[in-house]
Amino acid sequence: MNLPDGHFDIPAGKIATVVTHLEMTELPAIPPDPHGAWTLRRIEAPALDWYRELYRRVGDEWLWIDRVKMSDAELASIIQAPLVETYALVHEGHDEGLLELDFREAGQCEIVYFGVSAKLVGSGAGRWLMNRAQEIAWSRPIARLWLHTCTHDHPGAVAFYLRSGFRAFLREIEVQDDPRLDGTAPRDAARHVPVIE
Repeated sequence: MNLPDGHFDIPAGKIATVVTHLEMTELPAIPPDPHGAWTLRRIEAPALDWYRELYRRVGDEWLWIDRVKMSDAELASIIQAPLVETYALVHEGHDEGLLELDFREAGQCEIVYFGVSAKLVGSGAGRWLMNRAQEIAWSRPIARLWLHTCTHDHPGAVAFYLRSGFRAFLREIEVQDDPRLDGTAPRDAARHVPVIE
């Protein structure tokens, strides 16, 4: 549905976000790695408890909720699928970043989830992790790497992805129930998105 120009009221209890889809069709020049003591660990057939804990620690502040609402069977069918790869960024012996790559569509890779924990935001770990994501994705026979982000994400996310060689190709508006009102997300998450009851 195409919206006309103008302002639209969002009902109390709902949140609205602008979703931006970005893509690249060839491997760009990868910037130098920032200095940091990070490593990348692939997790084969991730355990659901492990995945949910890291997903929430990285994503609660940005209102990542899709995987929180999934049943065990639904979540396992995605993250344990043969063509979905899950990686953890490891810092000082702890998993502090999440990278999920989906190769299930032939010739493409979607960066489904990408982020680092609050303790690493601004440290250069995100750049390091994106460099690894691009290297892994483009080591496969793909013609397109893509992802999406939204206005609930870190305010520098779109600029970061553009600097990484992506180009924006689609913008959407998504309206949904505020997950902080039903306990799906912590009440104090995403302070940059006010709760309106």
